[in-house]
Amino acid sequence: MYKYTEEQLVSMKKVEASREERLKNLFPRMTAEEKQTVLQENHPDYIQSAYEELKVGPNKGEKVLHELAELLQGKPRTLDMDIDLSNPDYDVDVLVIGGGGAGSSAAITAHANGANVMMVTKLRIGDANTMMAEGGIQAADKENDSPAIHYLDAFGGGHFAAKHDLLYKLVNEAPDAIKWLNDLGVMFDKAPDGTMITTHGGGTSRKRMHACKDYSGAEIMRTLRDEVLNRQIPVVDFTSAIEIIKDENGHAAGAVLQNMETGEILVAKAKTVIIATGGAGRLHYQGFPTSNHYGATADGLVLAYRAGAKLLYADTLQYHPTGAAEPTQIFGALVTEKVRSLGAQLVNKDGKAFVYSLETRDVTASTIIRECKQRGNGVKTTDGEGVWLDTPMIEMIGGEGTIEKRIPAMMRMFGKYGIDIRKEPILIYPTLHYQNGGIYITYDNERGGQSDVDNLFVAGEAVGGIHGRNRLMGNSLLDIIVFGRNAGKFASEKAKTVKVGKLTLSHVNDFKKELDEAGLKPEKLSPQLLPKYTR
Repeated sequence: MYKYTEEQLVSMKKVEASREERLKNLFPRMTAEEKQTVLQENHPDYIQSAYEELKVGPNKGEKVLHELAELLQGKPRTLDMDIDLSNPDYDVDVLVIGGGGAGSSAAITAHANGANVMMVTKLRIGDANTMMAEGGIQAADKENDSPAIHYLDAFGGGHFAAKHDLLYKLVNEAPDAIKWLNDLGVMFDKAPDGTMITTHGGGTSRKRMHACKDYSGAEIMRTLRDEVLNRQIPVVDFTSAIEIIKDENGHAAGAVLQNMETGEILVAKAKTVIIATGGAGRLHYQGFPTSNHYGATADGLVLAYRAGAKLLYADTLQYHPTGAAEPTQIFGALVTEKVRSLGAQLVNKDGKAFVYSLETRDVTASTIIRECKQRGNGVKTTDGEGVWLDTPMIEMIGGEGTIEKRIPAMMRMFGKYGIDIRKEPILIYPTLHYQNGGIYITYDNERGGQSDVDNLFVAGEAVGGIHGRNRLMGNSLLDIIVFGRNAGKFASEKAKTVKVGKLTLSHVNDFKKELDEAGLKPEKLSPQLLPKYTR
């Protein structure tokens, strides 16, 4: 059971004492100038020493974080392997790399279009950030809302950097994505008359967040996984893609696979390939904790980059404002934004609110870092410091029973350690949450979500440009459905006309020559595959 320190208990009393006044006078919104200042002075993306310039590859000359640069310019795992590509172990129309929501959506859609599909995942199907998403999924399907308003919210929240074609597709296909999930059996929160219950998220001007209590990602993943299995789509578990295979024409034509348990090397030939490998939180950029699942190590970015695909906004990450700061056993675990959308307020050690609790994530995270690092108003914790998220305010606003009804997972997560979030505030600090950047794709009726490499499609968190340089809550569960289905549709359709040439890994040797010419002699194997927590 967690035992508060004396300092934490004194601070908690101040939080309790200020509650009534804070309910009457909510913290005002920040001006655009104030937001930009707090970002530049506090957000990790602005720490120049954390970055280095790439010396090889499609993004040569651009800056990325050291941890990612080490992998993008790392030693290919296949470099010294003698791999026979002439007799593939698998031969399919569409190869989906990744077992989360985007990969599953892609596989289901491709299969429905008549393709011979196979999924390969380095853990198990469902071991993904999708499973860990909690708060909800956005869609403008109410009378007072529209895709145009959704677009404006997301475009502004992403600092006006989102690719127009991708964001346009995201918001316009959102209502149909919700209907598709609902028809598959996702149990969304609904009123007695069947109307879907929606709430606000940070940076939204309308209540468009559809949720399944605070198990939204798990419920969506449960449904997608069941559909994959019901369709009898082959899933190769505990097997990682370690290299994209191309054909003699330079088109993606499969992948080299490695069994994670035995180390066995396998070859999968495919007419089209879909990368849906998710994010990179387990690289622990700049030493941050993470809310990500165990396999989130940027594999897709590395494989695509080495194959010749350009990255977009690879220098920007999302640090979720509210990761658990105590107890240490759950340090970095996600405290869903839904907690704040229901009324919980962010307050410092003196019980004072310091930010409007539903500002965009990057701004909110930056103000928390400022409160702790610059202003000295943080609360000391086992692993550093944090601020309070005043959860008892939820039931003061929504009535008794709101927490158990709307965010039961949060209540249980802290309840395991003797903390009752209905009665006690919780300590939080930003946690590495989402990969804003990723692989560059184009959406049009000809290419349909392909990267710069022909026949190599991308979906989900591995894509760059959908959200710009900051993502709003609920748009990630949305993009895995919209762009997962998109990739499955176009990859399966294109597979009908593809003639695969002779398989080759010559691009790996070409990449090695680039490294040599740049004076780089990497020792770190790339992709990383799993995080390392041993010395």
